[in-house]
Amino acid sequence: MMAEARGRAMWAHTSSILALIANVNRDPKKRGPFTAADFDPYAKAERDRAIPVGDWKSFKAVFEELKP
Repeated sequence: MMAEARGRAMWAHTSSILALIANVNRDPKKRGPFTAADFDPYAKAERDRAIPVGDWKSFKAVFEELKP
């Protein structure tokens, strides 16, 4: 658990530096600013686990069927 926390902290630091370098070298006419989450593999994994908004209706329907 501590090793994962250290890895997350180090990736947060590294991704901030990568975002800074990418923003300095980007063409503002072609792309908007980068964020640290764009380079952080842990942040990407958390975004992938999130339930999309469109799926909430089907999720809600399943639980409404279970009501007595």
